[in-house]
Amino acid sequence: MRLNHLLAWAFLLSCAAAHAQTREDLLNDGKNTENVLTYGMGYYQQRYSTLNQINKRTVKRLVPVWSASLANEAGEHAQPTIYNGVMYVVNGNNTFAFDVATGKQLWRTPANYDRAALRVAGGGALMRGTATIYNGKLFRQHVDAHVVALDMKTGKEIWKTKFAEWKEGYKGVVAPIIANGVLVSGMGGGDSTTRGFIEGYDPETGKRLWRTHTVPAPGEKGSETWPNANKPDAWKYGGGATWQYANYDPQLDLIYVGTGNAEPYNPSYREGQDSLYTASIIALRPKTGEMVWHYQYVPNDSYDYDATAESILADMTVEGKPRKVLINPHKNGFLYVLDRTNGQLIAANPYVKVTWATHIDMKTGRPVLTDILQKAMAGEQVTFWPARGTNATLAAFNPNTGLVYLNAWHKARIMKFVEAKLNLGSGYTGVETTFTTPPGEPQGFHKAIDPLTGKDVWSVPFYDVVNSAGMLATNGGLLFTGKLTGELIALDMENGKPLWQFQTGSGINAAPITYTYKGVQYVTILSGIGGSNPRRFAGRLTAPGGSVWTFALMPE
Repeated sequence: MRLNHLLAWAFLLSCAAAHAQTREDLLNDGKNTENVLTYGMGYYQQRYSTLNQINKRTVKRLVPVWSASLANEAGEHAQPTIYNGVMYVVNGNNTFAFDVATGKQLWRTPANYDRAALRVAGGGALMRGTATIYNGKLFRQHVDAHVVALDMKTGKEIWKTKFAEWKEGYKGVVAPIIANGVLVSGMGGGDSTTRGFIEGYDPETGKRLWRTHTVPAPGEKGSETWPNANKPDAWKYGGGATWQYANYDPQLDLIYVGTGNAEPYNPSYREGQDSLYTASIIALRPKTGEMVWHYQYVPNDSYDYDATAESILADMTVEGKPRKVLINPHKNGFLYVLDRTNGQLIAANPYVKVTWATHIDMKTGRPVLTDILQKAMAGEQVTFWPARGTNATLAAFNPNTGLVYLNAWHKARIMKFVEAKLNLGSGYTGVETTFTTPPGEPQGFHKAIDPLTGKDVWSVPFYDVVNSAGMLATNGGLLFTGKLTGELIALDMENGKPLWQFQTGSGINAAPITYTYKGVQYVTILSGIGGSNPRRFAGRLTAPGGSVWTFALMPE
């Protein structure tokens, strides 16, 4: 009897260990090729893999080995997480666990949220980022502004914490991040009369440890950049949403969070002031939420140039000296390189067509504007480039080549300022706007870019539709990405030449991953068109419907 008791305890302990992710596991993400524990395949979010079993020679034998429905038509934007042979997938309506080798569903937990929240959810019930796992728990958000913890073995809810009121325009679309033992989580709700913030939680209990607002209240540092006389309440609805995943540097113990645009777009509501800390990158201490430094890409943003697209952390040689850098291919069309220890600007060069600014002043870090904003403020309808350089499209970085690989847009924006009506929980933009591409010109480009110069090493145009999928680089000389028309494609890293493709049946907004299981390399992608812009541009070209697809090499 005693032996049986001991064996039972040993079994339970082994199960617990199998589901207990440690700080060391997270730090080694990207080195252990059988696990994918963080968004971007490592805290640095370089989206680079050393795997080369699938390469330029063998990719022609890449075939699907399993696929599974995700029971969702709201769109798939997330990246799977993998630990010890189990794949975890989140979307707006469900959380799944699958067997990595077979695709067998191990459990499914419906997202229990207030369906009325969909009235203010914009793009619907979607989830960005990944399933965040730590110490046997899986963390995610629900669209009705809650952070949730599930048991990784069963999918059972452990705790649920409300972080805001959805009726005021807040929503949960963000993948939290574990940094130095703290669960760090942002908020969605840009353009919806919200005031941005980032929070830290105890992952065991869901207790909030701190909250740092991205728009300061009167008297707080940075509040002098907001109106305080004619529009003293502008800060209350000022924007700065934090709706994408953060980076983390364990050595510096800093998390890097991109913030959304200022609200409304019409700058007259902010009296032309800078509106910190919107359209910025901010560096915070994960234990306290203390802001260590910030860099504002677009002061007084009037173009919808939010800075939420994920950055890349890298160690590079700059002018003969080693530098710890943060690379950001910004929505505004400039590719920035910052010193991530202090926020100092190292480089800022256009990587797409730019007409709203002539350049970035390297002494002040500020954009030097053209006359387009003045014309818009005078009541004119204006056209400027880019509508966006990328659309929350995740770039990859190869530390061996030192190049950034991404999907760039080629679209202008037509815009006219109008009155912004303050109505809690609804749109608060103050613009009439649309996107356009001149006839006969490409919709965008696959690019390899030198981050220090912004120059293309190669650029391959695509003409059918813009691309909102992430990029993955591998040591096999390949780049994997998706198209809104449904294809997962492999490109030659040296020149961007297409080498392989597979039609998944719906548009791809997500980022691919690669990993090994029992010595076999796999590639996985989520398919399912969703979100306002993908549906706007490609809704007629592909059907909705969420799925996970996994590929491996067919034997020779």
